[in-house]
Amino acid sequence: MAEKIFSNKNNLQILFEDNHIIIVNKRAGDIVQGDKTGDKPLSEVVKSYIKDKYNKPGNVYLGVVHRLDRPTTGLVIFAKTSKVLPRLNALFVSKDIAKTYWAIVKNEPPKIADSLIHWLKKNQKNNKSSAFIKEVKDSKKAILHYKLVQKLDNYFLLEVNLETGRHHQIRSQLSSIGCPIKGDLKYGFDRSNPDGSIHLHARHITFTHPVKNETISITAPLPDDAIWNACNT
Repeated sequence: MAEKIFSNKNNLQILFEDNHIIIVNKRAGDIVQGDKTGDKPLSEVVKSYIKDKYNKPGNVYLGVVHRLDRPTTGLVIFAKTSKVLPRLNALFVSKDIAKTYWAIVKNEPPKIADSLIHWLKKNQKNNKSSAFIKEVKDSKKAILHYKLVQKLDNYFLLEVNLETGRHHQIRSQLSSIGCPIKGDLKYGFDRSNPDGSIHLHARHITFTHPVKNETISITAPLPDDAIWNACNT
């Protein structure tokens, strides 16, 4: 069973925890793993939480299984043991983890539901991926499936399921069909959100626990702002 905790001291919303895995609802602005900014990553915050909760001496092990872009929110899985990390990695490689994202976009998509296939090419200098309808040099095939969930007053809520996991895939592919994500200046939205976030949320995840062989199905609560609050959840 999921153990739901909110730790004010660590500012963490923990949606699931057992001896092997911990799943956190990431806030906008948090980085999952350390980078050149030198900002304290979410992985270190989770380590501190584990160390305090269980009074662990010495260093705490925590394996980073996957990442979310800094301005996005939602589910992040960490491995609490070195034994389970490669098993979780294998689930991602074999696509045996079902991930659902919610995105609030500026324009109504061309279709109520569709599958998008592009070839994405990453530009290292500006940390941006460009979407092409045909394969180009150094590009990687990207596939996602979306459906329109709700029409808001000025925006549209889309549900997105990834078939591949490419750099900035959802942001780039939705922008390519004229649906930039709210707040995402890099991919064509006309203004930023005040807190620097974008309205992209890793909403739901389902997978088979690699040790217990139980189905884990977790939904991440939405951020508390006026636009997300308008969504029928």
